[in-house]
Amino acid sequence: MPTDCLFREDSYLKNCEARVVAMTEGGIVLDRTVFYATSGGQPGDAGELTTENGARIPIETAIYSDTAKSEIAHVPATNAQDLKIGDRVTAAIDWDKRYARMRMHTALHLLSAVLPYAVTGGSVGDSESRLDFDIPEAGLDKDAITAKIAEMIASNAPVTSRWITDAELEANPGLVKTMSVKPPMGTGRVRLIEIAGLDLQPCGGTHVRATGEIGRVRVTQIEKKGKQNRRVRLALT
Repeated sequence: MPTDCLFREDSYLKNCEARVVAMTEGGIVLDRTVFYATSGGQPGDAGELTTENGARIPIETAIYSDTAKSEIAHVPATNAQDLKIGDRVTAAIDWDKRYARMRMHTALHLLSAVLPYAVTGGSVGDSESRLDFDIPEAGLDKDAITAKIAEMIASNAPVTSRWITDAELEANPGLVKTMSVKPPMGTGRVRLIEIAGLDLQPCGGTHVRATGEIGRVRVTQIEKKGKQNRRVRLALT
């Protein structure tokens, strides 16, 4: 049963009421959730489920439990045998951790706009993140990249999402920047994240509403990982 992924429409939802629809080896499956599931270089959310009788079940992370990435399992940190299918729970995320990742993920979109090269890998962290680029020539300057990102953040550009069809994406392959992670396709539609005037690309992650929320960031390191591959690390300051 596909999970209603509330975070795709509103990254700022901290909790929701939900019903247990399955108990799998992977974890607890709900009919709806605010928990982001690990994908696209962004870790799954931590948090807790609270039952109707007040019992709290800490959740370590959330993962997709099917290859189609339509069903989310909430991985409990402790035994959750007291739960059964049909139970009602309140699902609540660790907001501080989620919000830090929202800021970082949005900052990585800006980094990919400053460096318009194919992205070969990436990882979203709570305070530091990275993108790997396929760059023909070296000579990248940390301070210059940091300054350009700072300008984009200061512009407080709106960050919005919208949906296009799989066919529309296939007709516009230039929208895809990532070589290592394919856009989440297969459901008939693909989610685009637009940073007004700065960036537009498919992405299933969580983001802030405007670049000004990112705060201060800086490029901390540029590593040579191969003949044409450069790893750029970005940190919140």
